[in-house]
Amino acid sequence: MTLLRIDASILGPISASKELADLVLAEWASGRPDEKVVTRHLGTDPLPSDAWAIAVDAAHSTPVDQRSDTQKAADALAKEVYDEVISADAVVLAFPLYNWGVSAHVKTWIDLVIAGAVVTGGTAGDRVLEGKPVVLLTTRGGNYSKGTPKEGWDHSTPYLRRVLADAWGAELTVVEREFTLVGIKPELDQFAALGAQLKQTAHDAATAAGKALAAG
Repeated sequence: MTLLRIDASILGPISASKELADLVLAEWASGRPDEKVVTRHLGTDPLPSDAWAIAVDAAHSTPVDQRSDTQKAADALAKEVYDEVISADAVVLAFPLYNWGVSAHVKTWIDLVIAGAVVTGGTAGDRVLEGKPVVLLTTRGGNYSKGTPKEGWDHSTPYLRRVLADAWGAELTVVEREFTLVGIKPELDQFAALGAQLKQTAHDAATAAGKALAAG
């Protein structure tokens, strides 16, 4: 089996979403030590934002033997990203909330996967994760849970559910962690106990998701 892990944090080693993904991968490695893991980091190695548009336009307007080097490069990248998804048996996605929505890095990845389906002869509606187990790990600096002032401000997680499960057909597990900025921003020190509790709950959920993923 092949597991695909994709990170999107811009915070490097201090990333809370990376920490959750590492817990999932630790359980995967423990249960399936010989299985292949493919990784991509959209935060440290972002995909070019115009590649999907170039690839889709070329697919509809330019015969393959007449495409420019730029179009060919966009086609190749779209196919590479698409093939990673299609070839994976399980997927782990560490996608933090940024500025109340999906980061540009993640949106570009989604668009390129869809472009890859078109480039390889499919359609934008192809269910590229049909029946595959996918763990989505999402983190939020503040608290967006029910009853808080920021309830409803997370426009990332509902969108990702729509894409991954509804459009792409994934068997989706979502692990969420709120208040990752507690202990970092002094104005949130009053929420230290709650932040610690939410962190532990998320870590336990990530470990459980990893065990379930490894168990198959």
